[in-house]
Amino acid sequence: MRSLKILHLACCVVLAWCFLAQADAAEITRPNIIFILADDLGINDLACYGRREHRTPHLDQLARDGTRFTSAYCAQPICSPSRAAILTGLAPARLHLTTFLPGRADAPSQKLLHPKIHQQLPLEHTTLAEALKKEGYATACVGKWHLGGKGFQPADQGFDFVHTGRANTKPDETEGGKGEYDLTHAALRFIETNRARPFFLYLPHHTPHIAYTAKTNLVAKNAAAFEPVYAALIETLDDTVGLLLAKLDALGLRTNTLVIFTSDNGGLHVPELGHQRITDNSPFRAGKGFLYEGGLRVPLIVRWPGRIPAGRVTDVPTINTDWLPTLLELAGAPRPQKLDGESFAAHLTGGEGRTRKLHWHFPHYTNQGSRPGGAMREGDWKFIEHYDSPPGDAELYNLARDPGETTNLAAQEPGRVEAMRRALASWRVEVGSQTNALNPNFNPALWKNLYEETDPSRYSPIRATDEERTRIAAWRRQMNSVLPKN
Repeated sequence: MRSLKILHLACCVVLAWCFLAQADAAEITRPNIIFILADDLGINDLACYGRREHRTPHLDQLARDGTRFTSAYCAQPICSPSRAAILTGLAPARLHLTTFLPGRADAPSQKLLHPKIHQQLPLEHTTLAEALKKEGYATACVGKWHLGGKGFQPADQGFDFVHTGRANTKPDETEGGKGEYDLTHAALRFIETNRARPFFLYLPHHTPHIAYTAKTNLVAKNAAAFEPVYAALIETLDDTVGLLLAKLDALGLRTNTLVIFTSDNGGLHVPELGHQRITDNSPFRAGKGFLYEGGLRVPLIVRWPGRIPAGRVTDVPTINTDWLPTLLELAGAPRPQKLDGESFAAHLTGGEGRTRKLHWHFPHYTNQGSRPGGAMREGDWKFIEHYDSPPGDAELYNLARDPGETTNLAAQEPGRVEAMRRALASWRVEVGSQTNALNPNFNPALWKNLYEETDPSRYSPIRATDEERTRIAAWRRQMNSVLPKN
């Protein structure tokens, strides 16, 4: 009898040990997640992406320690819808949140009216914070929200800890021009408090969105850069990323923390708010607000030691709608049933990537001079159509041979153009996208002046002559002058 009791006790001990081991293994595979989001950071703005004049040692090291993506795309080339896509895994077209909030007003210079979009991220959609919170994650939103006001703020969308900070601050010894250090110190407090449990930190910086200033010593240090103040901003952002990574090392959290660094959309390439030049996205065309590559491609660096290959550079296309399903898969969490994004966790952790069709629906005129349109990428091919132009004005580019989208191949590839047009139209129906109506107050003279005589997508800040810079600045003032006075 005694031997049976001993055997029974031993079995219980073994079972308990197995249970605890499984629990520990599950805990180990549930990474902490830090998602750092820059605001209008261009695809080339880091040294590791080729901008050698910019000082970004910590982000360059992050790239060496992880994987760097060269064909990462935003879901929309403008802030609010791109952020909504990250947090929900849904296309902006499906969300009916397709431009920045509150959006550019209608003007007589436009042939079409803007659709009436949601002025917030609807509460019925599950956010990444809500999904991870159900799995026991502590959640924090530290920084820019831009997805709705009262009743639709981060605390209403699954975030336990919220610190919005300020978009603009006076640079001094302890702070930069965009509140970078205030946000970072709040993030560090959150990490310290939740070091013993899995956490999700969403850290959307205000940097380098206009209007901006920077520390005077850093501006002087970057005097040789294309835009010294902008370069100083990037250096400050990089420094704060370094502080965050150092905290992970100090707390022993490095190996079980997934760190993501990216941008909400491409860099701003036309003058705005008194900034005559901001950044340059060459060789890619245009920038923020445009469906060309300069507006859609974003830097993306991901590190998770031991799980994500170090030193890898991948050209497999991804879109930031994919983040919710990807992160939930890596965290071992269930995902919502209907999503537009697809998990690329297998590729992220070292597997072969797969190509698929990427779609964009952007039915808006923007402050940067773009027009309502749609786009699609399939393999190396990129199709663009403008909703206020006849079908014959479609554009087709081979990105492998022509990443700068300089040569329109639509006339040489009519079959491909028609197939991609039909596929894009079918996708718009599938997601329930909104459409534009004709503008009853349309003024053809204003249209010609702003959209025919000037093509801002062809403007290259780094190659422009003084005359071209003067002309684009005058055009930008005219873009503002057609808006309603209120």
